Amino acid sequence: MRQPEAVSQQVSPPEQHPEWDLSHLYADPDDPSLKSDLDWARHQSEAFRDRYLGKLAELDGAEMGAAIAEYERILETLYRAMSYAQLLFAGDMENPENGRFYQTVQEEVNSVSAQTLFFTLEINRIEDDAVSKLYENPAAARYAPWIRELRAFREHQLSDEVEQILHEKSVVGRSAWNRLFDETLAGLRVSVDGRKLTISEALNLLSDKDGGLRRKAAKALGRKLSDNLRLLTLITNTLAKDKRIEDQWRKYPRPVSARNLSNQVEDEVVDALVSSVRDAFPELSHRYYGLKAGWFGVKALDYWDRNAPLPDDDDRRYSWDEAQGTVLAAYREFNPEMANIARRFFDERWIDVPPRPGKDSGAFSHSTVPSVHPYILLNFHGKSRDVMTLAHELGHGVHQVLAAPQGVLMADTPLTLAETASVFGEMLTFRALLDGEPDPLRRRTMLAGKVEDMLNTVVRQVAFHAFETRVHAERAEAELSTDRLCEIWLDVQRESLGPAVRFDREYRAYWGYIPHFVHAPFYVYAYAFGDCLVNSLYDVFRTGLPEFQAKYLEMLRAGGTKRHRELLAPFGLDATDPEFWKRGLRLISGFIDELEDMDRVRA
Repeated sequence: MRQPEAVSQQVSPPEQHPEWDLSHLYADPDDPSLKSDLDWARHQSEAFRDRYLGKLAELDGAEMGAAIAEYERILETLYRAMSYAQLLFAGDMENPENGRFYQTVQEEVNSVSAQTLFFTLEINRIEDDAVSKLYENPAAARYAPWIRELRAFREHQLSDEVEQILHEKSVVGRSAWNRLFDETLAGLRVSVDGRKLTISEALNLLSDKDGGLRRKAAKALGRKLSDNLRLLTLITNTLAKDKRIEDQWRKYPRPVSARNLSNQVEDEVVDALVSSVRDAFPELSHRYYGLKAGWFGVKALDYWDRNAPLPDDDDRRYSWDEAQGTVLAAYREFNPEMANIARRFFDERWIDVPPRPGKDSGAFSHSTVPSVHPYILLNFHGKSRDVMTLAHELGHGVHQVLAAPQGVLMADTPLTLAETASVFGEMLTFRALLDGEPDPLRRRTMLAGKVEDMLNTVVRQVAFHAFETRVHAERAEAELSTDRLCEIWLDVQRESLGPAVRFDREYRAYWGYIPHFVHAPFYVYAYAFGDCLVNSLYDVFRTGLPEFQAKYLEMLRAGGTKRHRELLAPFGLDATDPEFWKRGLRLISGFIDELEDMDRVRA
């Protein structure tokens, strides 16, 4: 690839650190159209229930297609309101009015959607032969992928009454504990050199050039998390037990099984991924961190130096304009349509960039609803990793825009495939930066940074998965103490990172800030799945598969209508083949080989 074009050729007159414009959803919490939408959804849901309750088995294909389309319109309206409340809350979690509004909308949406809960339950009670006959009509056949995935949960479905209770109580159950976790983390302040920092700002310092500052931030963050471990332990135990109870009722064989089913991936495929990565720990993370310790002139790195810039790193900072231009140019080099979609996030204020107190400390792309557009949240500090995060979230955003025509029911992909476009966008941006860099030292720094990002995505996420697996297994027997949670955390970190990384007492509390453990149990392996998938996919692209770009965009446009076998077949890839995972891991190992070769040349 050629060097990225100059920023001025790619970006409109800059808007420094833009904030999103949520008025594309609603003007404000008091917007009359919000109340009107919720009122409409309630009225339509009640009428829908009166018209279809107990009658679905009698419908022909045309009638079933019309019923699903009406159900989809109701969901689109509810999701629009819910998206607005979620995004407003994510923008400032410390504002009590945002929390109150979020809870109010959540309760209203929950109440309205309870009216249509019967619909999916009844569809799952229709016999297979009758469902197949429905597909003879194009109106019903359009929704065949959605019905297929819905019916995958048939054997785990409970009685209508139990499903109704679980649905209605969720707002004061799991959702309430999620909110408590979010508000607690958003409100924490970490003291470093007299400054009060958010969790995001403290974590950002762990990749600062100043080793003393990294140490202070790491230990201060560990102390702050330790001060809150009693509450974080209670949240973790409560949600794990809640999941255990529901899993037993639904007869899921393992804690991960529900997630695998929703991800449309077989248990054995996930097991193969996890075992492949764990087997590769010595070749990947152990080898790399040993190499990095040598660069720092030590036998073992302190954990706060794991993501530290290299000793000869010039600690380059990127302006927001440079970050935009770099990512857009990389996307355009691959495919102009992708760049044009990505640019809309900047031009139309679909993105919220600056860190600020109370803001969600992470990064995400929220798809909202197909009739509007996605929104991206970042916390941009100007580091190269922030450029990669922008590339990552824009990948999600482009994917969500391309899949939107599939509609609310079929636009979303399972988590295992949802990371495909994001990680691929990162790879495109990285290769553009690397290929355009003539300085050997700078190239080594960039390559090391990419390896670290990949280890964080693959090795670290599989370690997180191991942590969750052990926690949920032990919670089935008894409540876990804070000390036990910390022991498990340290065990999996030592196993995954290897002997070249050293931990202190404060690090034992670091499991407490990982939101995925709370919001989406067993989500984390999807990152490793996506990264290995993209590594294999990028290898196919690099070897020159004809019409790769067109096939890639078609894969993104499919949304949730196809499973991984169908989506990967045009590229000659198969996730059920063990060689698939090895191919992806070899790309990471190859980058480490390059770094070792660079060291030999310098020596």
